[in-house]
Amino acid sequence: DARLRAVSARAGPALAPSARTKLLDAAMRIIREQGYGATSVDELCAAAGVTKGAFFHHFASKEALGVAAADHWSLTTVRIFEGAPYHDHADPLDRVLGYLDFRAWLIGGTTAQFTCLAGTMAQEVFASHPAIRNACYTSIAGNAATLEADLAAAIAAYSAPEGVTAHSLAMHIQCVLQGAFVIAKAKDDAGFAVESLVHLRRYFTLLFGREAREADPEATAIQNAAMRAHLERLFWTDQSQGIA
Repeated sequence: DARLRAVSARAGPALAPSARTKLLDAAMRIIREQGYGATSVDELCAAAGVTKGAFFHHFASKEALGVAAADHWSLTTVRIFEGAPYHDHADPLDRVLGYLDFRAWLIGGTTAQFTCLAGTMAQEVFASHPAIRNACYTSIAGNAATLEADLAAAIAAYSAPEGVTAHSLAMHIQCVLQGAFVIAKAKDDAGFAVESLVHLRRYFTLLFGREAREADPEATAIQNAAMRAHLERLFWTDQSQGIA
């Protein structure tokens, strides 16, 4: 998120978003910073620059806002991942590994800036607000589902152990990510999340019998430039269309 905000700041002025979008954007930021329970309707309205009447025009309750925020998080993140450069690899395993590299590259700034809104809310409200919990699971599982086609192709192309499925591997990736975010928060150290992704990448190379390769600084630099260019195109297009 820190990288996204830096790119967005260079993308130029945006058209004014709707009051609903302002509230959802504020929710994504503030809930990740301090949690769902500690975030009040008044605080969200102040951060979004809208009235309390506008809040209840769009959301019947704070819980309804929480459900909508999980959906908004999904829509926001899907735009980031669907056009990312790792999709350009011909080999499906390289696409999966490229996804993990992209996730690691996005980690930066404070833990609130790079961790997952859906995971944050689910940990807090899983028992008290089942509607939000279900929306959070839908968001997390939805991101995992986008990897299943590449994982299935990798399973077909390489020797994977019997019983390994694309769905189970996709969900395992999310389990590692969400757990890594929790530990990074507990330690207040983004390095734990990056290290977990490095281990997860190593696991996939071992699982599919891929020989370890030495990191190529030139290839890494090209990959990083491609990821930054993707975000710049994304934010320039979004802001020119008034998508906040």
